Amino acid sequence: MVGSDVELGCAVPEGSSFDLSELFVYWQISESDTVVMYHIPGNSSTGHVDTHYRNRAQLSPDRMKRGDFSLHLFNITPQDEQKFHCLVFWKFNKVLEAVVTLHVAANYSMPVVSTPSSPSQHELTFTCTSTNGYPRPNVYWINKTDNTLLDEALQNSTVSLNPKGLYDVVSVLRIGWSPSVNVGCCIENVLLHQNLTVSSQPETLIGTRGKITENHSSANSYAAISILAVVAVVVAVVTGWACRSRCPRRRYTGAQAARPEPELTDHV
Repeated sequence: MVGSDVELGCAVPEGSSFDLSELFVYWQISESDTVVMYHIPGNSSTGHVDTHYRNRAQLSPDRMKRGDFSLHLFNITPQDEQKFHCLVFWKFNKVLEAVVTLHVAANYSMPVVSTPSSPSQHELTFTCTSTNGYPRPNVYWINKTDNTLLDEALQNSTVSLNPKGLYDVVSVLRIGWSPSVNVGCCIENVLLHQNLTVSSQPETLIGTRGKITENHSSANSYAAISILAVVAVVVAVVTGWACRSRCPRRRYTGAQAARPEPELTDHV
């Protein structure tokens, strides 16, 4: 997970013993010459380590003596999603070689769905936003009435990398006008087996195609004040009469899938 620490395994069978004065250990990126960390007898310098990994990569001398050459990486970033190559030489003979693939992930923020403030006569526009996730997400819009997926042709999604190296997503849905509508936005993180789903606020849209209004609590308050005024005037005629309508305001946050700890490393 982005921001966490991870250990990339590279070890010989237990029971082995090595003298550090005759041991050479190299960690580098498989597809480039990027140096991640190394151990050279009599040289404690890390001057050849790439700046991206300087002060973020560590080998344990005590564990290397026992044949464990695992690399400890701190404060994982999206740029660390690489194949790491481990090479170990003992008395100038290669005794171990391994490639470890590191997968990186970050949780997306809970999606926020904005509902139409001034719907047109012909269509409704909803916008869904979610930020700071990794890897690149899949975006779906759902008809919450029957939980079916809406046609992808109705949506326009923009996914971009932010300065943190994480993904932000903005998805715009345009659908035909309807007097009552409830849609949901789903952000899927495939690597984490995670779906974050939020539905639009199920406001009841009332009126004609040419004029649509939403029932809000403020409108309810205004109606209540008007009714009280009428009652004050005609109290002798209409005693005890009162009316107040309410529009339920509920927000369905969807079911968030269980988040099993992803297996961040695997040996190839």
